[in-house]
Amino acid sequence: MTVTADKVKDLREKTGAGMMDCKKALSESGGDMEKAIDLLRQKGLATAAKKASRAASEGLIGSYIHMDKLGVLVELNCETDFVAKTDDFRELVKGIAMHIAAANPTYVAREEVPADVIEREKEIYRAQVTNKPPQVVEKIIEGKLDKFFGDACLLDQVFIKDPEGKQKIKDLITEKIAKFGENIVLRRFVRFQLGEGLEKGATCEN
Repeated sequence: MTVTADKVKDLREKTGAGMMDCKKALSESGGDMEKAIDLLRQKGLATAAKKASRAASEGLIGSYIHMDKLGVLVELNCETDFVAKTDDFRELVKGIAMHIAAANPTYVAREEVPADVIEREKEIYRAQVTNKPPQVVEKIIEGKLDKFFGDACLLDQVFIKDPEGKQKIKDLITEKIAKFGENIVLRRFVRFQLGEGLEKGATCEN
């Protein structure tokens, strides 16, 4: 399939990668846009892995308040104050804070999910699939766990502002690592919803 200038431009707009990288990815994927995006993301992941050991002690604490009834604080770290002060980094923090408000994750990453929670999920899934070979059961459980992580873990959630509904928060951060040339770490977040955990009509006592 021919790699046209329009395709290269389109891929660049979707991924933020350089023109030559986009052209090479399209050539390697035979002009298939989705495969080219996957190739660029794989390369981005490789870039991120190289930078993962570098200290990220700068960054921002961003906030988002919705209708005075829902609030989010999120800490996103990078390596330098210079990057932290850029409009692009601030926009990233704001976008993630808005995502947290809408998607309501429980954990930052799947590594934070307690072992007992995972085991409880597995037991529920096992009870749902009976009379199947063990290897089939394990594959089904694996798939259901991935779905659980996609719902509960911030980095595994699909970014609410992605028009195609495919880009995960970790993919978004990986793209920014490649763009800024710095390690970026989503360290923690907190989400408050007015009245959450309170029974209607409950009063506070000293």
